[in-house]
Amino acid sequence: MLRAFRFGVVVLGLFVVAMLSAVMTMHFAIHGAEVTVPDYRGLTTAEAARRSASLGLTQSVDSRFYSADMPAGRVLSQSPAVGTVVRREWHLRLTESLGPQKAAIPNVIGKEERVATIEVRRAGLDIGSVAHLPFAGSPENTVIAQTPAPDAAGVERPVVSLLVAAAPDVVASGGMVMPDFTGQPYAAAAAAVTKAGLKLAPAKDMAVSIPAVPDVASTKPMAAPIPAGAVVSQSPPAGYRIDLGAQVEFTVAK
Repeated sequence: MLRAFRFGVVVLGLFVVAMLSAVMTMHFAIHGAEVTVPDYRGLTTAEAARRSASLGLTQSVDSRFYSADMPAGRVLSQSPAVGTVVRREWHLRLTESLGPQKAAIPNVIGKEERVATIEVRRAGLDIGSVAHLPFAGSPENTVIAQTPAPDAAGVERPVVSLLVAAAPDVVASGGMVMPDFTGQPYAAAAAAVTKAGLKLAPAKDMAVSIPAVPDVASTKPMAAPIPAGAVVSQSPPAGYRIDLGAQVEFTVAK
């Protein structure tokens, strides 16, 4: 009887040891696959790539911004944030500095859209949003407004958005299709709306700031900051068919 009891104790002890060993193995396996995200800010994109590879992470440059403080080619911001614990093979999103703004913003107002697009790209800039609106007195497909304005300084992104005159889009009821003014300068959007025969409601101001770093689990890229004086939202929305004389309201970044 005593021998059977001792045998049972031994078996129980071996079982406990085996369970503890399994738990410890799982613990080290799980935590061995975790990585603490380092600080990439100030590194060149090549240095950041080497560091990511050494940690078993992947990365991409999602956005590029001008910066008077960070030299060109270096990491300006990152997501996930420094110190975040992620699994190996996690994908990091970096923002690269373009250095101080050197490219002059060309004046493409009054030019045909295709020509304007070529001039913007020749200046080393990208085309942002392009809105079309019937505009009395301007030939179809000519640029009637742009943002940033010609020769603007302190630009954050190498992107130029255009507002282009469109052919009249009037239906039998005397209506039109509402264009997308998001990202356009408020002054240009307001002038275009008034000239198109619509009523302009008092604008709403909305304070904007640099977007927060997305959550670790987020798959969305970091949002670009909205320049002050640009249209954030509109009512009626883009694509909505409205009657001539209808009221349009803009929410503007400040």
